Amino acid sequence: MASSSPLVSVVVLNWNGDRVIEACLRSVQAQTYHPLEVIVVDNASADGSVELIRSQFSKIRLIVNETNLGFGGGNNVGIRASQGKYVMVLNNDAQVHPQCIEELKESIEKDERYGACASKILLESSDNLIDAAGIVVCPDGLSIGRGRLEKGEGFDRETEVFFGSGCACLYRREMLEDIGLYDEDFFAYAEDTDLGWRARLAGWKCTYNPKAIVYHVHSASSGEYSHLKAFFVERNRIWVAIKNFPLPLLLLGQGYTFWRYFWQAFGALTGKGAAGRFTRQFSKLELVKILISVYLSLWKSVPVLLQKRREIQRKKRIPSRDVYRLVREFGISAREVALRE
Repeated sequence: MASSSPLVSVVVLNWNGDRVIEACLRSVQAQTYHPLEVIVVDNASADGSVELIRSQFSKIRLIVNETNLGFGGGNNVGIRASQGKYVMVLNNDAQVHPQCIEELKESIEKDERYGACASKILLESSDNLIDAAGIVVCPDGLSIGRGRLEKGEGFDRETEVFFGSGCACLYRREMLEDIGLYDEDFFAYAEDTDLGWRARLAGWKCTYNPKAIVYHVHSASSGEYSHLKAFFVERNRIWVAIKNFPLPLLLLGQGYTFWRYFWQAFGALTGKGAAGRFTRQFSKLELVKILISVYLSLWKSVPVLLQKRREIQRKKRIPSRDVYRLVREFGISAREVALRE
């Protein structure tokens, strides 16, 4: 790469990643694209991974937070400290193909309205199965990895997608300066969905490059299925909807939610989908308790959410009819999202 190429910053968020962080950073160091700025933000790890980074990667900038700021807060620290024209966020349990960043940058520069470029994220322990080739969205605020658990060969075409997964995505700094960074109140899960909706409402787009390959150890930090994950996923999808959706879609989404709950109950009873996996480890009553706690917690957050909603709607540059088009074009059925693993 010529020295005149724009600087690309890579922000890697680490929390107790001693098993995975070394392989992640080695893969970043092996990138064909230069110049790169690499920043690791540690969210108060207690497993020795900070010492590992200091000893093995002394040339990489390390920022250590005194407390765990969550996914959004931790990444925002790194993004604010970075200098690149483009910023890639990367999970500590992901490894990037040597040409990944080069491919992402090439794609995002094809259109000045591309605010993000999604990578082809494969499950590290699988036989070419997709974790996320971008994300697809639901009319109640939920999202899921596009193509999750499908064969990677079916996602080999460069195309526009709703947005990129926060596991590994390249952002245009101009877009982030326009719409703001991650919402730190989410703490974990759906921050990328919320960012994607804010970007879309402001008129930004996202492209997907299948040659930008990433290998991901799914949910290495919080566990594949847990009370914590179930709570944050369900609570935060409601936050996404309240913050971003037109009022008719916000109301319509309640019917979608009811239908999704029906299929999730079916999954819990038959052992299918995420609900089925959860109830193999925990009781069905535990799942009900989590839903109750989600809705009880919601009322405390409504005033703050409405204030954020007003700010987002002021920056909205697309008509409401385009919001419905986005749901139709990049959406997924309640049955499919409920029964997919």
